[in-house]
Amino acid sequence: MALILAAHNASEWTGPTGNNTYLLPGPPSVLIDAGVGDAAHLDAIAQALDGAALDLVLITHGHVDHAAGAPALARRWRGVLVRGGGVGKPLEDGETFRAGGTSLLAVHTPGHAPDHFCLLDESTRDVYCGDLARIGGTVVIPASRGGSLREYLASLERIRALQPRRLLPAHGPVVTDPQGLLDAYLAHRAARERQIVDALKDGCTRVEDLVARIYPDLSPSLRPAAEETVRAHLVKLREEDPDARPEGRAYE
Repeated sequence: MALILAAHNASEWTGPTGNNTYLLPGPPSVLIDAGVGDAAHLDAIAQALDGAALDLVLITHGHVDHAAGAPALARRWRGVLVRGGGVGKPLEDGETFRAGGTSLLAVHTPGHAPDHFCLLDESTRDVYCGDLARIGGTVVIPASRGGSLREYLASLERIRALQPRRLLPAHGPVVTDPQGLLDAYLAHRAARERQIVDALKDGCTRVEDLVARIYPDLSPSLRPAAEETVRAHLVKLREEDPDARPEGRAYE
């Protein structure tokens, strides 16, 4: 059974508990996501391993809060293999990894990031879902850094079709009703798109104005993330109908 180990990087971006990483004791021992190299995180991993080696680190994607700790892990555990996240050899869709008494199936789920992967425990049907979904909020789709809303929606559908028993996210608590959460995510994105389309029809075409209308009470520090996701919605609308422009005006 996986142990949840906090990366000790709480912030407004990562949430009040920061990132979750997951250790599956071996042999072989596998850590899912690398954290940020915090000393307390490294010590917690060492304590959980109880003198055993850390054999493999699988990184769900290359964003800093998931991948930055890889060098510190490599210094602490010489010989550890790191895969994914732009650090080691990329993960491949359909690849499997032994982890203790189970196997993990790599499932490519782009959208939040081009290199985003989930990992399906083939014994328990749990899915380590990285930044695909979480309880208590939505996921940023950073359009200017490779994010794609069209791909993200397809990834939600792909994981939903696997009928996971639970989702183990990189932020927040374990999800015990995966179908309910994934359905809510899909419904939320459809509702957000309707809001954006209505705003465009009203002549609101600047990203900053769309954000101000759709997220009126948003913290200023989170406004750039909202702008990225709004841009991702606009890109999706253009992909679906390149000739569509509200009142003949281009999106700005």
